[in-house]
Amino acid sequence: MIYTVTLNPSIDYIVQVDKLELGALNRMKNDFKLPGGKGINVSRILNRIQTESTALGFLGGFTGNFIADWLKNEQITTNFTTVQADTRINIKLKSDKETEINGLGPVISIEEMESLKETLRSISANDIVVLSGSTPASLRSGFYEELIQIIKEKKAEFVIDTTGNDLRNALAQKPLLIKPNNHELEELFDVQFQTIEAILPFGKRLLTDGAQHVIISMAGDGALLFTNNGVYRSNVLKRPLKNSVGAGDSMIAGFVGRFSTHKDPVEAFKWGVACGSATAFSDDLASEAFIRELIEEVVIEKID
Repeated sequence: MIYTVTLNPSIDYIVQVDKLELGALNRMKNDFKLPGGKGINVSRILNRIQTESTALGFLGGFTGNFIADWLKNEQITTNFTTVQADTRINIKLKSDKETEINGLGPVISIEEMESLKETLRSISANDIVVLSGSTPASLRSGFYEELIQIIKEKKAEFVIDTTGNDLRNALAQKPLLIKPNNHELEELFDVQFQTIEAILPFGKRLLTDGAQHVIISMAGDGALLFTNNGVYRSNVLKRPLKNSVGAGDSMIAGFVGRFSTHKDPVEAFKWGVACGSATAFSDDLASEAFIRELIEEVVIEKID
C-alpha cells in the first residue's frame, strides 16, 4: 500500500480577474476551489493511474470537511487525524501576474501529533509512505524525522518531498526518492547552475548522502533521474503550459505508482514525466486519459 502524508493541507481558492487593481474593487472573472496539499495531490493522481493509496495528515473544521468530502467523492481512501483548528485556505490569484497568499495552517496540539503517529504505526513492510510539503508553524521541529523513525521501524520505504533541514536530515535514512527542482537544489547546496552539466555532481552527491533515487525537475528543460546505475534525462513534451501547481506532486505519484509494481526506476521515471507534464498542461490535476496519451511521447536517454 502507498500512504501519503500531508501535514498542512489546504483549500486552494483560485480566483481569476482580468486586471488586478490594488486599493480598488475587483470583480472575479472566474473562481473555483480545490483540495490542496502535496500529499493529497499525490493520492489524487495515484487514483487516476489506478493505484490505491491512503491519505493521512491533519484535517480540521469546515475546510477540512470540504477536503474529506472531495476525496470521498473521488473514491480515495483516507484516514486523517482530526484537529480542533480549521484547515487553512490558500488564495491563488490569477491576473496579469500570478499572486499566491498561503495560510499559516492550524495550531496542532501534542495530542493530535501523537494521534497521527499512532495512525502511521499501522503500516507494514513493503508499504511506501510519501511525506510531502510544508509543516504548520505550530508543529514542533523535527516532526518529519519522528515519522521517518516509525517508517524505518516498520521496515517500510519512504519518499520525502520538502526542502531545507527536513530534507537534509532525511537523507541519512535512505529515502526511496527525493525530488527537488533545480532551484531548490541550488538553495540546498548554496550554488547556482548555468548548465545542466553543472547539476550532475550535485545530483550524484544526493545519492552519496543516502537517497536511493533522485529526480531533479527543470521545468522547460525536462528532468533528470539519478540512480546508482546511471543518470537519465527526459525529453521535453510540448503543449501550452496552464498549471504549475501540482506538477511536481504528479511526477512523484507517477514514479511511486509505477515503481511500487515494477521496481524499475527508469520506467517509473517515464511515468513520472508523463504525469507531471499532463498536470502542467491541464487546468487541474491531469486526467488518466491525458497521462496515457503523453506516456507514448516520453523518451528517456541515459546521459552518464
